[in-house]
Amino acid sequence: MRMSAFFGKTLREEPAEAETSSHRLLLKSGMIRQVASGVYTYMPLAWRSLRKIESIIRQEMDAAGSHELRMPALHPLELWESTGRADAMGQTLFGLRDRRDRSLVMAPTHEEVVTQTVKANVHSYRDLPQILYQIQTKFRDEPRPRGGLIRVREFDMKDAYSFDADEEGLDRSYDAMVQAYRNIYRRCGLNAVMAEADSGAIGGKDSHEFLLPAESGEDLLIHCSGCDYAANAERAESVKPPLEHEEPLPLEEIHTPGMKTIEDLGVHLGIPAPKTLKAVFYACDGEVVFVTIRGDLEVNEIKLTRLLGCRELRLASPEEVEAAGLVAGSASSIGLEGIRSIADDSIRTGANFVVGANRPDYHVRNACYPRDIQPDVIADIAMAQAGHACPRCDSPLQADRAIEVGHVFKLGTFYSESLEATYLDRDGAQKPIIMGCYGIGVGRLLAAAIEQNNDEKGIVFPDAIAPYQVYLAALNVDDPEVMQAAGDLYRQLTGAGLETLFDDREESAGVKFNDADLLGLPVRVVVGPRGLRGGTVELRRRDESEGRSVELDGVADAVRSLLEGTAG
Repeated sequence: MRMSAFFGKTLREEPAEAETSSHRLLLKSGMIRQVASGVYTYMPLAWRSLRKIESIIRQEMDAAGSHELRMPALHPLELWESTGRADAMGQTLFGLRDRRDRSLVMAPTHEEVVTQTVKANVHSYRDLPQILYQIQTKFRDEPRPRGGLIRVREFDMKDAYSFDADEEGLDRSYDAMVQAYRNIYRRCGLNAVMAEADSGAIGGKDSHEFLLPAESGEDLLIHCSGCDYAANAERAESVKPPLEHEEPLPLEEIHTPGMKTIEDLGVHLGIPAPKTLKAVFYACDGEVVFVTIRGDLEVNEIKLTRLLGCRELRLASPEEVEAAGLVAGSASSIGLEGIRSIADDSIRTGANFVVGANRPDYHVRNACYPRDIQPDVIADIAMAQAGHACPRCDSPLQADRAIEVGHVFKLGTFYSESLEATYLDRDGAQKPIIMGCYGIGVGRLLAAAIEQNNDEKGIVFPDAIAPYQVYLAALNVDDPEVMQAAGDLYRQLTGAGLETLFDDREESAGVKFNDADLLGLPVRVVVGPRGLRGGTVELRRRDESEGRSVELDGVADAVRSLLEGTAG
């Protein structure tokens, strides 16, 4: 492709609206254009990369024994209501009505439709197992689209679904998909970490995310320095730092004027945060819930939501707190009645805590569990933190920002039971089909690759997903010898099967070099009058600092060697 005829322009200025490295570089390189919040046009360069990612995904999914199909993006709302997910997804669902006033949704995912499809085609254990997948556009009305292609409202996703007769079969399908995902990330040049995760609104008993460490990531990856334990912070467990053993002391009320935070209390009393218990008030489907946790820890709202089994969890409003008779800043569960009380298991790790006295400007010393604090439920509802001990090997945990680039779930029988998708087993008994689901966001994978592979000059594309393999730059295009040699070389490279972007524009060498670095194609070839006098051109890999001179008739072989990593 000649750049003089190419559709799309690079930007000279930094895009002001960019939030992340990938967002900035995708805009600056002219690979995407924003149409609306969270909605983008993929320009030709981006589309070439996306097609390569899709090809890798298809190859690995097919090799794992799955079958590609295509399902509709428009779904009847009643189908989602039949599984309860219309309420669970809430405002994330895009809804519309057709001319007959029937309610439809724009699909954010396809569990319901694929289950219906399998129900119509699977009748016996002989029809199982099956793994079906598609690469299709999805729609989610995200409240805060961000980061370019990281979180959008319209996106392409590979979603796959497995159907098995028993749990052992589900385990085999799950393992096959996990291996396919590992292969996909490896071939795309990405260092993704498989981590335990929460299943969210999709449901399921087991779930793992594939996370790509990146400073701009929305997720927090908690992982162990001594073993392979890794989990999304929403799911991660840890061994909380223990406190020294103390004998319980008598309760003692103390005056704490204006002290409403753990920090203020610690400074005023000269005690560390772990010697306090803080109260957090939540509304669980409208019901106020009292939560107690050690002062050095934070509530993991995903764990709490799962424990309470509520659809909507949020911090209680000041009005709800007051109506419940609670004293913000000076509350504890001592003597609490009429309100559901939940405590993190950290209350068991010590004694003689400072807690609220349930009246303004007063706290109580020496509160102990279970003598003074008697919650309805005790569970692990804390966020795991860097420095906590690993739950498997006691080594210190580490924490890194990360981007989710894939998610796999063991769904079980929720959807098959809701939609009556059953099969006849060997004994003639009817049983629900056991399901799994597996998703990869294609555009997000491109953005994540750029987040992990860039420098101060621009993108550094992994070879397998670069839009072109070679950036061929002709310097001094008004020199007939240069253009003749560059044109011949372009034909040589393309004839050798090397995807080449030929920069034949009437631009300065500086502009061309800057665009070469910005676009980040794996190999740059420069044809200039100085080199031609010696019968050579310059080759340089984008991820190397030094170039090399190569004779004109050996350029294609030299480029191929650079791409294969065999050049000396």
